[in-house]
Amino acid sequence: MMTGALAYLLETVFHLFVLAALLRFYMQVLRAPFRNPFAVFVIAFTDFLVKPLRRVIPGLGGFDLASLVVAWLVELFLLLLLILVKFKGFPDGVSLPALLFLAVVVLIRLSIYLLIAAVLVQAILSWVSPYHPMMPLFDTLTKPFLRPVRKVLPLIGGVDLSPLVILVVCQLILMVPVFWLEETTRGMLFSPLAG
Repeated sequence: MMTGALAYLLETVFHLFVLAALLRFYMQVLRAPFRNPFAVFVIAFTDFLVKPLRRVIPGLGGFDLASLVVAWLVELFLLLLLILVKFKGFPDGVSLPALLFLAVVVLIRLSIYLLIAAVLVQAILSWVSPYHPMMPLFDTLTKPFLRPVRKVLPLIGGVDLSPLVILVVCQLILMVPVFWLEETTRGMLFSPLAG
């Protein structure tokens, strides 16, 4: 019971940071406005790891790779901690390539969760407070995903159903390919132990 509680606590704390680092990367990629309290918080929260890593990992094509690498390294560290907690030590035969790839798969899952959250916040703000100061940020984060759906699906009774379509597609992606990748990789993580 204590092992499960400790694992939950570690995942919660570390995933908050990983989500912030991913969000920092995506805000930069999508050219989101950084002049709002939420973006300022994300930058301040992640600066202590991103800034030093920028000295080692420069940007590529205008992308802040340091934020993405920080998210991946923190997720990898979390996976190692979870293995230590579960097995009360580091077991022999852990597949390092599987562990490295599992961190990537978890980042994909968390990225989809970020998109779901951004779409929900954007949809709610558009209904209750379309001129809210945070609206430009969430518009920028969701527009590349909502725009193609809006071109195909017109307004129905004045209601934009594109957020609903994106949420359904995200859930399907999480349920089938991402779940399969994560379960397959977790199965390969300890495959040498079975032999």
